Amino acid sequence: HLPNTGYNKDMEIQPELAEKISHAQYIVALTGAGVSAESGIPTFREAQTGLWARYNPMELATPQAFQRNPKLVWEWYQWRRQLIAGVKPNQAHHALAELARRVPQFTLITQNIDGLHRQAGSQNIIELHGDITKTKCFDHHHPVSNWENSAEIPPRCPQCGSLLRPDVVWFGENLPQEALAAAFSASESAQVFLSIGTSSLVEPAASLPLIASQNGAILIEINPAATPISHLAQLTIRHSAAASLPTFVDQLWPERI
Repeated sequence: HLPNTGYNKDMEIQPELAEKISHAQYIVALTGAGVSAESGIPTFREAQTGLWARYNPMELATPQAFQRNPKLVWEWYQWRRQLIAGVKPNQAHHALAELARRVPQFTLITQNIDGLHRQAGSQNIIELHGDITKTKCFDHHHPVSNWENSAEIPPRCPQCGSLLRPDVVWFGENLPQEALAAAFSASESAQVFLSIGTSSLVEPAASLPLIASQNGAILIEINPAATPISHLAQLTIRHSAAASLPTFVDQLWPERI
């Protein structure tokens, strides 16, 4: 059951549109930084406080920065992981996990790296930019969950001996091809596409709602401010995701008893 968000008034959705949305067989959602921000996770630039204020994050989140000073980059990401560790999923995360249980087919695409969707119970997730809570090795991208306690920072991959790094996409790196292909495929097949808490400015994620719309999907935007895709959306909800998504899900896809 979804929590009461304080946003209780019925959303005014044309009955014909509501009917089409609620009977769609395949729903795809794309989430951006706005969804994480509602849990209190600082944005990339807001995270530069205290000891790290003198560093430009653009100069810490690149392969070249890691090669120059792997210890510095590893410690910065450890600090960011600690920021995230105490944060809980918000009502938007929980509403999307619930939506997946209520519809025939659902895919969640996210630009966020905090792992909060998984924590909220979502399963079929495409992580375009990786997951800061996961680790891989620099040379061969072996996924690593455990490593020897050693004085060396960063630690080394138990499989190949190369240095470990966070499993996120850095500036200058390509998005994971498998994730990107899956995201494009889902967007092409979606009957309803939800764009949630994203500025729709960062490519290639910004192309996904356009692809969905071009392939006949009903495009819904949930974002406090207008974006470059707003004019294409059949429905725009100008509220934060945490405030509006639980009501929206309950209204369009009532819980089957």
